[in-house]
Amino acid sequence: MNRRPFDPRLLRRVPAARRDLAMLAVLGGLTALLVVAQATALATLLATAVDGRLHRPALAGFVAAVAARALVSWAQGTVAARAAATVKAALRADLLGSVARHGPTWVAGQRAGQLATLAGRGLDALDPYFTGYLPQLVLSVTVPLAVLARIVLADWSSAVIIALTLPLIPVFGALLGWQAQAATERQWRRLSLLGGHFLDMVAGLPTLRAFGRARAQVDVVRRMADGHRQATMKTLRIAFLSALVLELVATLSVALVAVPVGIRLLGGGITLSTALLVLLLTPEAYLPLRAAGSRFHASMEGLTALDEALTISATPETAAPETAAPETAAPEGAAPTGGRAAPDGPGEIRFEDVTVEYERTTALRNVSLTIRPGERVAVIGPSGAGKSTLLSLLLGFVSPTAGRVTVDGVDLADVDLDAWRRQLAWVPQRAHLFAGSLADNIRLGAPDTPDAALARAVTDAALDEVVAALPDGLATALGERGHGLSSGQRQRVALARAFLRDAPLVLLDEPTARLDTASEAVVLAATRRLVAGRTALLVAHRPALLEDADRILRVEDGRVTELSPVPAGRAA
Repeated sequence: MNRRPFDPRLLRRVPAARRDLAMLAVLGGLTALLVVAQATALATLLATAVDGRLHRPALAGFVAAVAARALVSWAQGTVAARAAATVKAALRADLLGSVARHGPTWVAGQRAGQLATLAGRGLDALDPYFTGYLPQLVLSVTVPLAVLARIVLADWSSAVIIALTLPLIPVFGALLGWQAQAATERQWRRLSLLGGHFLDMVAGLPTLRAFGRARAQVDVVRRMADGHRQATMKTLRIAFLSALVLELVATLSVALVAVPVGIRLLGGGITLSTALLVLLLTPEAYLPLRAAGSRFHASMEGLTALDEALTISATPETAAPETAAPETAAPEGAAPTGGRAAPDGPGEIRFEDVTVEYERTTALRNVSLTIRPGERVAVIGPSGAGKSTLLSLLLGFVSPTAGRVTVDGVDLADVDLDAWRRQLAWVPQRAHLFAGSLADNIRLGAPDTPDAALARAVTDAALDEVVAALPDGLATALGERGHGLSSGQRQRVALARAFLRDAPLVLLDEPTARLDTASEAVVLAATRRLVAGRTALLVAHRPALLEDADRILRVEDGRVTELSPVPAGRAA
């Protein structure tokens, strides 16, 4: 865990923030000069006021310095807020891009609730860091240096005392900060676990209620929330103790300067204006350090979230989740995104001695096969044998541990995967439908599709009756994960997406799984229309999908063997 007050990785990840951070440094230096100017003008004004005179230039300088400090303070707040917004937006985009780059196989090994908490509440906690701590950190460097330089010219003995006592504040702050850092990390972990567990519980609520475990999970969430509360209170106790210690050290340090100055003033060893200048500037030297120590505790949660976000963004795509099923785990080589142009059309697809290894198993072993343009290839085999891995290789979700996959001789590891995926239509086992209208869900891969093409896709996917039965037709709003539609209807929506995509290569991952006989017949008919005239790779458990296949491949124990095609009428 990074414990530094500023993480240099931030500038590499968010170069747009460099200008704002440089501006904060400039404003911090300007503030230091204004602090010295304000104290000098005020000391002169007070010294002359004792003699009953009004020093008008000093008064004008004091008013101008106060007004300028107010203006600079406003500018610091504005720049800091802009920097916070820039960094949060960039980190969120980077985090989401990292999730997309690692692909669904990597996400399957993560807790979605923890990622959601990090992208939302976690990065929002950066506001106190950028708007409070970071500007104060700049001032804690510039102001003490400027004050020391001015006091050296006025009274070197007082400057020596300040120079010796100033390091005490960061030393005590660091000692307490280590304890606060550990407490904040525990608090953040508890918050992440709470968010992840709560999201999992909500998603699995029907199952929990069916097995009578809903109330028990409520008690679990209550205990986790109580643990987070206790961790938060412990962090606050450390923060309050830190503020007390820093205030005490600063007060004693000021007293060490003020007492000798007062004694020398009574003895005539120092002038009134010099004494006033030293007494006015001395607290200003300690104030930024005290404030930085206090605000550091308020920003610790954001720093912890920042470290986690930067770590996830920098995680190499070779990392595999520790807990994932063999069919969904990320292999040791997750698919990279190359820059070479994707082949025009599916062409001839070749698996050349391909091996895919997961952390706990080998999904494919030395697979070599060729899929020619226009072929319909069915893939069968027991669950977990590696069938879905074949599709994932073509989708770019994983890449081979050994060997390569080529299209028209071009290695998929070297192509632009986004351009390649635009030539694919994918119908997974469980099509994910988003909260939105039915039309928007069908248009997912082609958002600018005109209504006429959308209507044709609905007809081709045998979705007409479903649309007619909905209260608002295609404009009907669906719930999360397509709530309101049956499994067969959701599968037909996935087929409509594929029709609308009109891609030359179709990948189907057991499209009839979990369907009843009637729904299966409808989906099969639509599937036949979809694959007609296209290159297709179909993962199938049910024999009905094999009837129209040109070739049948069997995957077992990671090895692929070819079987004889099923004669027409035998698979029904």
